Amino acid sequence: MSFESLKVQIIEKAWKDPEFKAKLIADPRSALQESFGITLPEGIDLQVVAETPTSYVFVIPPNPEELEGLDGESGNLKYNWT
Repeated sequence: MSFESLKVQIIEKAWKDPEFKAKLIADPRSALQESFGITLPEGIDLQVVAETPTSYVFVIPPNPEELEGLDGESGNLKYNWT
Protein backbone atom coordinates (compact mmCIF):
# COMPACT_ATOMS: atom_id res chain seq x y z
CA MET A 1 0.00 0.00 0.00
CA SER A 2 1.36 3.41 -0.91
CA PHE A 3 1.82 6.16 1.65
CA GLU A 4 -0.76 8.33 -0.15
CA SER A 5 -3.34 5.52 -0.16
CA LEU A 6 -2.76 4.90 3.55
CA LYS A 7 -3.05 8.62 4.31
CA VAL A 8 -6.43 8.75 2.54
CA GLN A 9 -7.69 5.76 4.55
CA ILE A 10 -6.61 7.37 7.83
CA ILE A 11 -8.27 10.69 6.94
CA GLU A 12 -11.51 9.00 5.86
CA LYS A 13 -11.64 7.01 9.10
CA ALA A 14 -11.07 10.20 11.12
CA TRP A 15 -13.94 11.92 9.28
CA LYS A 16 -16.32 9.02 9.95
CA ASP A 17 -15.22 8.01 13.46
CA PRO A 18 -14.98 10.83 16.06
CA GLU A 19 -13.46 8.50 18.68
CA PHE A 20 -10.68 7.46 16.29
CA LYS A 21 -10.08 11.12 15.36
CA ALA A 22 -9.75 12.12 19.01
CA LYS A 23 -7.33 9.27 19.71
CA LEU A 24 -5.35 10.01 16.54
CA ILE A 25 -4.85 13.59 17.71
CA ALA A 26 -4.06 12.64 21.32
CA ASP A 27 -1.97 9.51 20.71
CA PRO A 28 -1.27 8.89 17.02
CA ARG A 29 1.10 5.98 17.65
CA SER A 30 -1.57 3.96 19.49
CA ALA A 31 -4.39 4.99 17.17
CA LEU A 32 -2.50 3.84 14.07
CA GLN A 33 -1.42 0.59 15.72
CA GLU A 34 -4.93 -0.27 16.91
CA SER A 35 -6.84 0.70 13.77
CA PHE A 36 -4.38 -0.06 10.99
CA GLY A 37 -1.76 -2.36 12.52
CA ILE A 38 0.91 0.26 11.80
CA THR A 39 3.95 0.41 14.05
CA LEU A 40 5.87 3.64 13.72
CA PRO A 41 9.65 3.27 13.90
CA GLU A 42 11.30 4.35 17.14
CA GLY A 43 12.52 7.91 16.99
CA ILE A 44 9.61 9.05 14.81
CA ASP A 45 7.54 11.82 16.36
CA LEU A 46 4.17 12.08 14.62
CA GLN A 47 1.96 15.04 15.37
CA VAL A 48 -1.64 15.10 14.15
CA VAL A 49 -3.50 18.39 13.83
CA ALA A 50 -7.09 18.78 12.68
CA GLU A 51 -7.77 21.65 10.33
CA THR A 52 -11.11 23.45 10.44
CA PRO A 53 -12.80 25.75 7.92
CA THR A 54 -11.02 28.69 9.59
CA SER A 55 -7.82 27.08 10.91
CA TYR A 56 -5.08 25.77 8.62
CA VAL A 57 -1.69 24.16 9.14
CA PHE A 58 1.33 25.07 7.01
CA VAL A 59 3.98 22.35 7.12
CA ILE A 60 7.59 23.06 6.24
CA PRO A 61 9.21 19.79 5.15
CA PRO A 62 12.79 18.90 6.07
CA ASN A 63 15.52 20.57 4.06
CA PRO A 64 16.78 17.95 1.57
CA GLU A 65 20.35 18.87 2.51
CA GLU A 66 19.62 17.81 6.09
CA LEU A 67 18.45 14.40 4.88
CA GLU A 68 21.63 13.46 3.05
CA GLY A 69 23.07 10.25 4.35
CA LEU A 70 19.87 9.04 6.00
CA ASP A 71 19.12 5.43 5.06
CA GLY A 72 21.97 5.68 2.58
CA GLU A 73 19.96 7.81 0.18
CA SER A 74 20.89 11.38 -0.54
CA GLY A 75 18.03 13.80 0.13
CA ASN A 76 15.36 11.13 -0.12
CA LEU A 77 12.82 11.09 2.71
CA LYS A 78 11.22 7.66 3.06
CA TYR A 79 8.12 6.70 4.97
CA ASN A 80 8.84 3.32 6.42
CA TRP A 81 5.75 2.37 8.38
CA THR A 82 5.05 -1.28 8.95
